[in-house]
Amino acid sequence: MKELVRKNILNLTPYVAGKPIEETKRQLGLKKVVKLASNENPLGPSPKAIEAIKKNLGDLNRYPDSSGFYLKRKLAKSFDLDPTNFVLGNGSDELIDIILKTFVEPDENIVTADVTFLEYEILANVLGCKVKKAPLKYFKYDLGAIRKLIDAKTKLVFIANPNNPTGTYATRYEMEDFLKDLPDDVILVVDEAYDTFIDVDDFPVSLKYIKNKAVLILKTFSKAFGLAGLRIGYAVGQAGLTSYMEKARQPFNVNLLAQAAAIAALDDKEFLKKTRRTVLEGKNYIYDSLNSLGVSYVPSVTNFILIDVGRDGADVFNRMLNRGVIVRDMKQYGLKNFIRVTIGTRKENERFIKVIKKIL
Repeated sequence: MKELVRKNILNLTPYVAGKPIEETKRQLGLKKVVKLASNENPLGPSPKAIEAIKKNLGDLNRYPDSSGFYLKRKLAKSFDLDPTNFVLGNGSDELIDIILKTFVEPDENIVTADVTFLEYEILANVLGCKVKKAPLKYFKYDLGAIRKLIDAKTKLVFIANPNNPTGTYATRYEMEDFLKDLPDDVILVVDEAYDTFIDVDDFPVSLKYIKNKAVLILKTFSKAFGLAGLRIGYAVGQAGLTSYMEKARQPFNVNLLAQAAAIAALDDKEFLKKTRRTVLEGKNYIYDSLNSLGVSYVPSVTNFILIDVGRDGADVFNRMLNRGVIVRDMKQYGLKNFIRVTIGTRKENERFIKVIKKIL
């Protein structure tokens, strides 16, 4: 059957997701497992989102609103934009896929960093698109190096800001300087999945870029809003770009419960404040604990931390897994001596430190 498969699929390395809690319990015979691998919200979903889900359970026999009218209207009001500036997706992953299908011709390429969200390269490879990658500089996107890779065949540039898995970010000055020289026929995609956790003053206000440039901003309800299990995100851009993405989007791609939950979650300001407070306090606790252990890490503006364990990260991952703590092995990212940990509740963070102290 191998001869029936497209060549680029034969050589494709698929995305490896974080291990689920129940699977880990079953495989290792553990009763208690803490998952700090997938940058999820440790507080769960917004209570308002849960209520909205309950109210809509009786309508599961109906197809969802394919246009996402009410959610787009809510988002437009939140950002002082028009509903036509938004495209809804089954998580950011699907939106990346839609963007590639909409804009990149077979002979064109995309540019990104060599250590960033893996789905940019994986989904491009599925479609047979060429990917050009610039190395990070001090664990940050090197926008100058990315600019040098752009050629006449470049259609898209993907920048994760903040970056996953490093937790670093491109500043307002760096981003605006990069945009000055960006060719008009190149689309910049800025993935802001973790922007809700930002606690710095020089982070770019990227939504203002869409007015004058071919820029698409990706945002998600999976992280701070705690709706990862419902898979919902959105892209923001000029209507001249989003209208074509709507053509490539599958109908009913965002389910009924996801739309209802997202609308309600946008109103839950207190939940977002509590989430931010939990993450910031947890991050400081982990920083202090790692410092006392003499363990190096990359300072982060997100809800996760990239940690240099000074040895094979896959081995540390497996040792932690056997002790009921799921973190992220960074081997697939090319960071052999690193793990990534999501900031959890106080108890989860304490358990993580206790286990990593025993291992290291």
